[in-house]
Amino acid sequence: MARNIDGMEPTVHGRRRRHDFVWSDISRNNGANSIIAEEGRFGVMTRPMQLAKGKNVDGAQWTGVVTGIAVSMLESGMVDAVICIASNGDGDDWSNPQPILARTVDEVLRGRGVKPALAPSLAVLDKLKDSSTDVRKLLFCGVGCAVQAFRAVQHELQLDEVYVLGTNCADNSPTPEAAKEFLSRSFKDKLEGKRVRGYEFMQDFRVHVKYDGGTEQSQPSYERLPYFSLQGDLAEFAIAKSCLACFDYTNALADVVVGYMGAPLDSSMDASFQTITVRNKSGERMLKCALGSGRLQLGPDATGYGSHEKFASTTVSSDNIVQKMVGGEMKSEGMPRLFGELMATLMSAAGPKGVNFARYSLDYHILRNYLHALDFWGERTARNMIPAYSLEIVDKYLVTDKAFNALAETIKSKR
Repeated sequence: MARNIDGMEPTVHGRRRRHDFVWSDISRNNGANSIIAEEGRFGVMTRPMQLAKGKNVDGAQWTGVVTGIAVSMLESGMVDAVICIASNGDGDDWSNPQPILARTVDEVLRGRGVKPALAPSLAVLDKLKDSSTDVRKLLFCGVGCAVQAFRAVQHELQLDEVYVLGTNCADNSPTPEAAKEFLSRSFKDKLEGKRVRGYEFMQDFRVHVKYDGGTEQSQPSYERLPYFSLQGDLAEFAIAKSCLACFDYTNALADVVVGYMGAPLDSSMDASFQTITVRNKSGERMLKCALGSGRLQLGPDATGYGSHEKFASTTVSSDNIVQKMVGGEMKSEGMPRLFGELMATLMSAAGPKGVNFARYSLDYHILRNYLHALDFWGERTARNMIPAYSLEIVDKYLVTDKAFNALAETIKSKR
């Protein structure tokens, strides 16, 4: 389905992304770091990618940008219902995802927090076909794969108005059990007896796990672990196989997209900015509604600095999934914690920042997933299934990066 993005962008947004277009406005950025985000990587935009925080949304994993937009649209009557992913009510707010058709603010609030496992987001669409429903205006919330599927069938719903609110996404767990096992094996007894509210792979090269005392009034606390100290075999069970064939990290077909990889990490998730990307006129209306309700605060344009290409290539070369493809050495254990912390600190200091960190993360996943597609389907099928914008990035690295080219050639020689 990934290749369909090329053809669906004009239908959804009115035009394709401009591959030679870079948002740049020196006056808005005081001349510093003025190159913002090119459409070739990040998708169609009506304005530069901006920083944002949610307002008046208690209990969110971050500051509540996604929840704030959804609640404001429902409260204002802009939509009659919201399809979102909620917890199933068993106390684990970050796991066991359950898609719901939310008709009230309280139901929308059940969707707070990132759910790190795949969920059947479209399972509730049948409810909209019920003759007793009065839903004519709908907001659909989802990650890229869910949004692609929804866009393919939304015309069958015969609704008056449809809005799509997306999030950036990479490497979901296949099941809630796999997500829980990832935490238990990575953090061992450090999370014993604590209620986990969510976790993220953050810009400081550490996994941040947010937990609290079990009530809405509890103040959040964090455990952090360097990427480099993670066990090497975690990817075998903790990453869904479908995620290895995904090239829609940026959620290209949503009207508005919220993420964090292009934002500076100033403190914890509770206080940090996220990025917000508006792709079309529907997205502009969504943003206006959230701002008018007082549930969203916009910051400056998202900017960045630092070279990202070598970081992306090096990460791909050392990735256990890639090493398995090429018959290399598999790492079973991560670095000792002390050395892992030192490595994360050095990488954070020397590595790309802001939007350039997002470029690094995006390129890494595109390159790794291209190698997976190459290994699994062969070159012809792989190149036919990958969106044009991802192939442009892949082809650039194949020409300019000898290490990545060598990995690709090794995989092709296996066939």
